[in-house]
Order: sequence, then structure tokens, then C-alpha cells
Amino acid sequence: MMAGKDRRNFFRIDDTVRMSIRRVPREDLQSRLDRLEHDLAGNFTVLSSLSAITAQMAAGLRRIENRDPDLAAYLRAIDQKIEVIGRAFIATEPEVVAQTAAPVNLSAGGMCAGVEEHYDPGTDIEIRMLLFPSFTGLMIYGTVVGCDPAGDEAASAGYQHIARIEFSHIREQDRELLIRHLLRRQSDQLRGRQEKGED
Repeated sequence: MMAGKDRRNFFRIDDTVRMSIRRVPREDLQSRLDRLEHDLAGNFTVLSSLSAITAQMAAGLRRIENRDPDLAAYLRAIDQKIEVIGRAFIATEPEVVAQTAAPVNLSAGGMCAGVEEHYDPGTDIEIRMLLFPSFTGLMIYGTVVGCDPAGDEAASAGYQHIARIEFSHIREQDRELLIRHLLRRQSDQLRGRQEKGED
């Protein structure tokens, strides 16, 4: 029987994200992973780290709200101020912020995305992905599973290839953030279809 986390890895949605992809030399991969695990990957992952801490605090905040609603409201306001600062850190990462939003087919275990250059299967890559509307930045390392010529629609959008990528290294806290994002996006899409009267 497939574990719960494995089932979630195969849950996929069509989404739109900003992202940059770069090759990673095999000899540099371990040092980059170490920096990521120790939260030293730069400004881009600040908001995802803050979001993970906020999620950990949620249960405690609900208990505080039951006892002291005013204090809970004050703590939420502080959290919002910190989030504004986190977004300012992301704004200093022009490589991703300057990217146009791109369509992807996304899951907690990998993605399929249009790319400009061809990647051989087995290529190690670094993905910097900005999720909307939360502006959460995720840094993920992956391996290219396949890369095929793009169809006419993707080519007209400026992508010459469609890459299938398996996420090989993602922080557990980032995977949980990604899963929550996928669930929210699925809920939004289902609501949109229901409002249009689709099955």
C-alpha cells in the first residue's frame, strides 16, 4: 500500500509560477545542499522559512485566541509585518522576480515545465520557484527525467523544450508548504469550475 506522502507526491495540478532553472555541476551539489539545509541559501528562501515557522505556531495561536483575542490579533499583526519584510528580501533576487510567469504541471515530487534549452536526462538542476499569491520562494534541487521538443503552443510562448523534472532534494518544511499550496490551488480551480457550471 502506498504511504500518504507518496500519494501526495503524485497529486498534480496545472499552475503558474515564476522560476529560474540552472545546471548544477555534480561536484558542487553537496555543498549547495548543505547550505540549503542550514538555511544559508540566501534571501530567496527567507519567506518559506518564515511560513514554516508560522505553520508551526498556528495551534498555539488558536489556543491564545480562545483565551485572549486581542493578544492573538496583535501577534497576527506582527506576523504580517514580518511577512512584508520577507517579501522585501525576495525583491532583492532579480533573477526570479524578473522572470515572467510560466505554466507548469506541478506536484510535491516533481514538475513538467517549458524550458528554453535542452537538458539531457540525469542533469542536476537548481530550481528557484516563486509561488503565487503567497510570494513564497522555494529552492529545490532536481534531476531531469526527460526533455522533449515543445509543441506549437509551448513554442509560441517562447519555450523550445518541455522538461520533466523529479525533485531530488527539497526541505521537508518546503515540501509541506508546496503541498498546502497545491491543495489551495486545487480548491480554487474546483470552485472556479463549479461557478462556471462545469462537471
